[in-house]
Amino acid sequence: MRDAQATTIYLKDYRVPDFLIDKTDLHFELFESHTLVHSRLAMRRNPQAPSNKAALQLDGAELELVSLSIDGSALSGSAYQINGETLTIPDVPAQFELACTTRIEPHNNTSLEGLYKSSGMFCTQCEAEGFRKITWYLDRPDVMSVYTVTVDADAARYPVLLSNGNLVATENLANGRHRAVWEDPFKKPAYLFALVAGDLERVSDSFVTMSGRKVDLHIYVEAKDVDKCDHAMTSLKNAMRWDEEVYGREYDLDIFNIVAVDDFNMGAMENKSLNIFNTSCVLASPGTTTDAGFQRVEGVVAHEYFHNWSGNRVTCRDWFQLSLKEGFTVFRDAEFSADMGSPVVKRVEDVSLLRTAQFAEDAGPMSHPVRPDSYMEISNFYTVTIYEKGAEVVRMIHTLLGPEQFRKGSDLYFERHDGQAVTCEDFVRAMEEASGIDLTQFRHWYSQAGTPELEVSGHYDAAAETFALTVKQNCRPTPGQKEKQPFHIPLAMGLLGDAGALPLTLRGVQPDTETADNTHTVLHVTEPEQTFIFEQVKEAPVPSLLRGFSAPVKLYYDYDRDDLLFLMQQDTDGFNRWEASQQLGVLALKDMIAAHRKGEGCALDSRLITAGQSLLCDESLDPAMVALMLTLPSEGYLAELMQPVDVLANHAARQQARLELAIALNGELLATYRRLSMAQGEYQPTAEQIASRSLKNLCLQYLMLLPDEHSLQLCLEQLATADNMTDRLSALVALLNSDYEKEKALALQQFYQQWQHEPLVINQWFQVQATCSRPGTLTRVHELLNHPAFEIRNPNKVRAVIGAFCGQNAVNFHQTDGAGYRFLADQVIALNSINPQIAARLLGPLSKWQKYLPEQQALMKAELERIAACAGLSRDVYEVVSKSLAE
Repeated sequence: MRDAQATTIYLKDYRVPDFLIDKTDLHFELFESHTLVHSRLAMRRNPQAPSNKAALQLDGAELELVSLSIDGSALSGSAYQINGETLTIPDVPAQFELACTTRIEPHNNTSLEGLYKSSGMFCTQCEAEGFRKITWYLDRPDVMSVYTVTVDADAARYPVLLSNGNLVATENLANGRHRAVWEDPFKKPAYLFALVAGDLERVSDSFVTMSGRKVDLHIYVEAKDVDKCDHAMTSLKNAMRWDEEVYGREYDLDIFNIVAVDDFNMGAMENKSLNIFNTSCVLASPGTTTDAGFQRVEGVVAHEYFHNWSGNRVTCRDWFQLSLKEGFTVFRDAEFSADMGSPVVKRVEDVSLLRTAQFAEDAGPMSHPVRPDSYMEISNFYTVTIYEKGAEVVRMIHTLLGPEQFRKGSDLYFERHDGQAVTCEDFVRAMEEASGIDLTQFRHWYSQAGTPELEVSGHYDAAAETFALTVKQNCRPTPGQKEKQPFHIPLAMGLLGDAGALPLTLRGVQPDTETADNTHTVLHVTEPEQTFIFEQVKEAPVPSLLRGFSAPVKLYYDYDRDDLLFLMQQDTDGFNRWEASQQLGVLALKDMIAAHRKGEGCALDSRLITAGQSLLCDESLDPAMVALMLTLPSEGYLAELMQPVDVLANHAARQQARLELAIALNGELLATYRRLSMAQGEYQPTAEQIASRSLKNLCLQYLMLLPDEHSLQLCLEQLATADNMTDRLSALVALLNSDYEKEKALALQQFYQQWQHEPLVINQWFQVQATCSRPGTLTRVHELLNHPAFEIRNPNKVRAVIGAFCGQNAVNFHQTDGAGYRFLADQVIALNSINPQIAARLLGPLSKWQKYLPEQQALMKAELERIAACAGLSRDVYEVVSKSLAE
């Protein structure tokens, strides 16, 4: 257990390492009761360090030191000191070999950091600071070394022995053991080290790079999962081809391995040439995986592959620069997924996550810049701000520079810094130098926390035929940052008239004759207040603002509801058509929420019904976009717009609105459901089929809100006859959230009996129950914790039950007696000693206690205080709780 009272680490205190490690030789002897790790490190003093007399200080945690020597001479106990997680050797030469043997117990390592066991298999997770649980080392990303790794293990139990790089030797040893030796020719920091030993099957393929080299591709899984690897392999080859075509990046080794692991804290890890994946992000088959699951596999496989350049070949100088690799790579994987499917649908999905999760983080006690100023436990900063907002920052650079100049910037960045550990500043500077565009003010996006807000107003002068757009920007105070400098915000926009998109002539700006589309432009918002004047505007326009969500901001414009309906029907920007539907829904729901809080009645705005009828009757529209536009704003999004948050009122109003839509659109919903059901052929996870299933299943969700026996039969029939998990699980969700108690109990029982031998499917079975909005769900969640298939040490199962209930079931988590809060606190306290990283990540719903009604605030704060009073808190949990209570 780490010390909860650890000091805060600050970016301003960064200093280069006193020592470097040119070569790392590791020899692992794997046994059932323990592992011996023998390391030989070729070390030297760093010529860039301020002192040539500094003591050697190595990082380590939960290690038993067996031996320690320098240049072959054993060190006595008086020659070094161990203090907590630091081993200090005061007197070392300028250049030397440090040899160390440690003893560790992977089978008892429940934190899933370092070397641990999962389903009888040895595996590693070293990012961010897991390597120090393997051996004493300079565990920091700016210390890069060439690795040779020898692994010895029982040949029968662990026939597969893997590490980074190339397999250079194998050998049979005495006593039924065997050995594999791996060499990685590329320098890497310790966090990219990987090792796997297990009884695994291999699915193989190959890829020929743009220079004609053949790369062997392997996916290692348990024998029962061999038939679930095809989609991941296809996704990998597509990603390799895309990275060559779009970024000119070719894979640099002759082998690329992926291993699926069931116990994993994250989604996947980009270790050089040996990616270790959570099983949920690599295994996929129609019978066991939903459409969203297929898309997740495709996106995560691409993300980890793209890291080979944006993260591995060029890595982070320190952990404050985490978004340098993660933000850039999330942007890259999002563009890849958009190219593989529907760009507009992908953008809507990404923005929805940003608005509900990242905006909430920006407004909460854990708010931090894309490049944080400080941290207590780095594991707490693998956040939506680092990943998703970081990706939005890169996207804005792409918007400001344009695709061609952005490609020049990325080429310069990779060429200049290949093999180096660098900073966010190095990335921005490469973009500036390649494009000639000054990004000085833009850098505030890296250093300032919070979500900027844009207040926009428009004025049309019919006599002058001008339209003036005034933009005011503001960013509210966040912890440690009361005052904010103006951001450089790219505001993509257009003007719409009765005949469609209007040509744009911006006063003071020469038109771009090279751009074919003169109805779309990007405004550079750089001042606290600016006015942009458009000339030759022949009619009063409706502005289409923040097209494609061109910046991660909150935008306020006083649209009336007819304007929003007009934008839904006429906007040439697909994202903004969806956005108009959401804003119209927000206005309607606000009326209904206000009425509910007063105990009054309020009918749903008829415009939403009119829009729904139009959408469902137009078969030429993309079904996925129709489904998105027919989905009312989520309770999570409403919680970001209305404070204090009245969870029960929000839920009641949204449920009423859904019911009114179901009643009014019953005929259209039923006709659409039948049409799409008849058109469905053999399952394929293609964009077209995914789109059709998304609308079909949304129709079923609406139909099941009605007390209609025919709808129930449709739902039961789909549940019984579906040939894919998307349709099957959608029917189960619709049934669970209905009034049919007998049918749902039977369906749950039958589902479990059919799929009990598929852990990933059972995780979905857990999740649909934990997120059920019906009363009594908390009682069911308590029962699930005692279910034979639940395992508290497995992060996937913890997320499926505890995380899903507390983070995705607001109406039940926030029940008025505070039982949901007590439940979460109990689980965090229990997990603190098992897996601190997962425990800390569960705390998000409690950390935002100040957003809610006073009576809820008191109950939530009391549970945070109960956690804070516990002895032996991990650094992970302590940091989140202490910052939450400091607000």
